[in-house]
Amino acid sequence: MYWPVPASWTPHDEAELVAGWRLWLELADRAWPAAGWDGTPADAVRQLRELLAACDEIETSYRAAAPEPSPGFLSLTQGLAVTAGSAISLWFDDFDQLDGERAALLHDDLARFAEQAEQVLTLLAVHGGWAGLDAIRRRPA
Repeated sequence: MYWPVPASWTPHDEAELVAGWRLWLELADRAWPAAGWDGTPADAVRQLRELLAACDEIETSYRAAAPEPSPGFLSLTQGLAVTAGSAISLWFDDFDQLDGERAALLHDDLARFAEQAEQVLTLLAVHGGWAGLDAIRRRPA
């Protein structure tokens, strides 16, 4: 399942700017398994589960701090939850090592989330005013 990313976003107040910055930081490295991945689908989506917890905390803090939470920002966090949630629901309890067919399916699910995360990262960076940092993040080491 894929949730469309809004075409634009502008922080309406300091609470939304802070929430956007926090979301950008959380998304920067969570789409793909880390180097310590054990080769199982469950471990591959563990980072997505951690990201969902972070998104929930960001949204909860934002709702508490903002006088009137922006539907545009909320759609970003909720869209990520829907897309990540579909991959998590398929793989969270699969602790078997991957074969070629299952690896391709897992890759497709993670790629769908990674594509959406990249769109949200770009949207946040461009409209949040930290596009220069996004360019540095993308630069090869």
